[in-house]
This record gives sequence, C-alpha cells and structure tokens, in this order.
Amino acid sequence: MYDVVTFGEAMVRLSPPNFQRLEQAYSFDVNPGGAELNVAVGVTRLGLRSAWVSKLPKNGLGYLIRNRAQQFGVDCSHIVWSDKGRAGLYFMEFGSSPRASSVLYDRAHSSMSTVQPGEINWEKVFTGSKHFHTSGITPALSASASEVTAEALKTAKKMGCTVSYDLNYRKKLWSPEEAKKIQEPMMEYVDILITTEEDTHVVFGIKEKDYETVAEKLARIFNFQVVAITLREDLSVWRNHWTAIAYRDGKIFRDRKYDVEIVDRVGAGDSFTAGFLYGWIKFKDVEKGVQYGNAFSALKHTVPGDLNWCTLEEVEAQLKGTGLRISR
Repeated sequence: MYDVVTFGEAMVRLSPPNFQRLEQAYSFDVNPGGAELNVAVGVTRLGLRSAWVSKLPKNGLGYLIRNRAQQFGVDCSHIVWSDKGRAGLYFMEFGSSPRASSVLYDRAHSSMSTVQPGEINWEKVFTGSKHFHTSGITPALSASASEVTAEALKTAKKMGCTVSYDLNYRKKLWSPEEAKKIQEPMMEYVDILITTEEDTHVVFGIKEKDYETVAEKLARIFNFQVVAITLREDLSVWRNHWTAIAYRDGKIFRDRKYDVEIVDRVGAGDSFTAGFLYGWIKFKDVEKGVQYGNAFSALKHTVPGDLNWCTLEEVEAQLKGTGLRISR
C-alpha cells in the first residue's frame, strides 16, 4: 500500500521573525515539523507513497499538523486522535555568527507521549507496504512510546518491510545511558542506520579515526545492511559544507560536498533520509541513495520551515551539476 511508513511525533514550531530573540517577539512564524513527518513529506515530494503514523490532540493544533501533512499528499488515516494531551511546541530562535541559533522545547505531556501498545493496528498499517522508518526521538518520549516503537519495528519485519532508523539523539529527552539501554535491542530489526558520528559516539560509545571506520564498525556490530552518516562543517551560522557517506558490504559510497547558504537547516538530516530512501527503494542502489539524499538535503537548507518543498526535478538538476544563474 505504501512505499514508506513513518512513526513519530510532530510539533508546532514558533519562530520570531527578523532574527529577534524570544523575549523581543510580538509575533511568530508558524511551521509544523518533526523528524518522521519530515521524512514522510520528503519521500512523497519525490514521488513515493507515504503514510505518517502518530497520535495527535483533537484540537486546532492537531488539525494544523495533520492538514499540512495532507497538503503534501501524506496519508494520515492511521493517526490516533486523543481528547487528552496536547501538541508539542518548540521555539526556534535564529542566530547569526557569533551567536548560534537555539531551540526551546515545550513538549511535555504531548498526546504522542501517551501512545500505548495495542493502540495502533500495525499489521493493517504495514499490509502491502515496503519500508518503515522511525528515529531515536520516538522511544525517548516516554516508556509507552518506547514500547510502541519496539512493537512497530517487530511487526514491520514480520510483515516483510525493510526498516531504517535515525539515531537522532536528543539530550533534552534522555541520557546517553538510557538511549543505549532502550535502543540497542531495537537494532536487531534495523536494516539501514542513518546517523552522525557524534550520535553514535554518545549512544553506542563508538569513536574511530574516521567516519568510514565508524560506519564499518556499526555494520559489523549490529549486522546492518547499510550505515549512512551525514557530515556537516560549520563555516558560520549561515554557511556550511554538507555531504554524506554510506557503507555496505565492505564498500564506502561517497558523494560531492555541497557549499550551502542556509535559509533554515532544521530538517536537513530528515531530507537526507528521504532522498536516500527514494534512491534505495526506486533504484535498489546505495550509491543512488547517497546522491539523492545528499542533493535533497542540500536543497532543504534553502527552504524555510522543517518541511522540504523542493522537487525531484530540482534534485536531479543538482545531480547533473546545475548552475546558480536564474532559471527562466
């Protein structure tokens, strides 16, 4: 039924305009987003069929999140609606060198954190589906969310789906010790791990002389089919170098390094995941996955908000080496 199913929380992002500090603000720009929703939107934008599974409050903020997902063509029919809990919020304060951008979370007691085992009919969700994706943010929300994440992973594998998992460590949600204890058993069900070297060091204690060795070691320890690592160099708050690598069966796949002028970097890693899954599912090719993921992610840096409004045509133009002159 779906090419990609994702599971996780989405929040409403509030950002003061014009580089204001939160305490200066009289108005906010409003954008929904969340790692797994970002991926569902991204793969749909590239032409795949996706569903996003979550739990939302039955109120205007819940509907705002759902409506924006549906605007992109993401199937939201498996969302659990709740009379209790709330939509999580987060505040994004944009900086400029030497002041970094910062995030303030207000997500405690969200509806998604109350999700319970048995509340989602995972067999129905995965019937006819190809792939399942979630991230380390979801089990970090609560003990019950962790149980449901494990439930989803096990059912996805039982139903014949391939599985990807982004470590996405968030220190404001749990400790490294908690993250390792909860997530290590989940890795048994994961085919593709997507991460950064920093997250693998924090969660699994793995640090090596280079990224390639980290990827190889992860694959060997956990028997992953693929390990993909995104690589960012911060030249300034608003200019970065961006690229990614992937490891499979003793081989490293690389791609070009993008020099990105940043409009909004939030969701760039999720766009890499979406582009990688497009290449993996469409072409059955890890190298294509790295190329499409890298380009889609680089383009995401140019778009405000968490969600990626760029197109497959724009991604493929990057792969062909498009220039910077105005497209007329």
